[in-house]
Amino acid sequence: MGDRLASMRLGAESLTVVLEVGGLDTLGRDKLEIAVRGALHGLGDLPPLRIAQMAERGETVAPKKPRIIAVGSGKGGVGKSTVSANIAVALARMGVKVGLVDADIYGPSQPRLMASEGERPTAKDKTLNPVPTRYGVPMLSMGHLAEPGQAIAWRGPMAGNALAQLIEADWGDVDTLVVDLPPGTGDVQLTMIQRFKPAGAVIVSTPQDLALMDATRAIGLFDKAGVPVIGMVENMAGYACPHCGEVSDPFGQGGAEAAAKTMGYDFLGRIPLTLNIRAASDAGQPPAAGDDDAGAPFVAIAGKVADWLKANADAEPVTA
Repeated sequence: MGDRLASMRLGAESLTVVLEVGGLDTLGRDKLEIAVRGALHGLGDLPPLRIAQMAERGETVAPKKPRIIAVGSGKGGVGKSTVSANIAVALARMGVKVGLVDADIYGPSQPRLMASEGERPTAKDKTLNPVPTRYGVPMLSMGHLAEPGQAIAWRGPMAGNALAQLIEADWGDVDTLVVDLPPGTGDVQLTMIQRFKPAGAVIVSTPQDLALMDATRAIGLFDKAGVPVIGMVENMAGYACPHCGEVSDPFGQGGAEAAAKTMGYDFLGRIPLTLNIRAASDAGQPPAAGDDDAGAPFVAIAGKVADWLKANADAEPVTA
């Protein structure tokens, strides 16, 4: 690693490391960067890390990849896919050039949420072209490649390769990918972190203790890999009876916000449990695409994610 270190500069707001990558292919460059990030992460409290790659004269370095915002939960059934879709739609409405990847290889749901069921991506030179959506968010999902209702029974390496195909598609001018991760901390999540270096992660949980325990495990995975946690979202937080208006808390109240405060992370907001959100999602109409009350919590959360992206521009990868 030492002979590849061209320079290192520690500033007030960032640590910049320049690597000499001449003669290395893309995989070799990725491995080198992962090794450097791992070594520096073990040194303790450092400012945000920015890695630049320098090739020999006459050699080209691949262009920038889209920065990745990973949306994880550690536990299924907390509404992570709904949050992912609506963050992507809201960011697009804010002018961000955003794409959406459904990385839940075994249980893809984004085609239903984004009204793109039945669509099939095209390909050129074995590279997929994302499926356009009516919401201005190009997307890819295993649901676009498999037959409807087909059970996908793949071992870890096959799922990891499938994820790579989705992320390494021809995203054009997209500069930010929202990646809806499957629940847990398994092979797909590890592939994401090791190969594609997310700029940051959003953690979704319901208020109940069991979901928060699993969310904490997901946070631990991102922490160990040096992926910044943008903040936590509390979903299904309170239910207002459509008949009497009384608000109840079937999953508890304030748990994710309290957990975020305890762990030192930002709390991005809470989303209520409402029939409007459920019905709109099932109909392929993300609430964030509209201007009514159902979409407001998603828009507010996406606004905080957008602010984080602006404040942490150095978190995006410099090269492939």
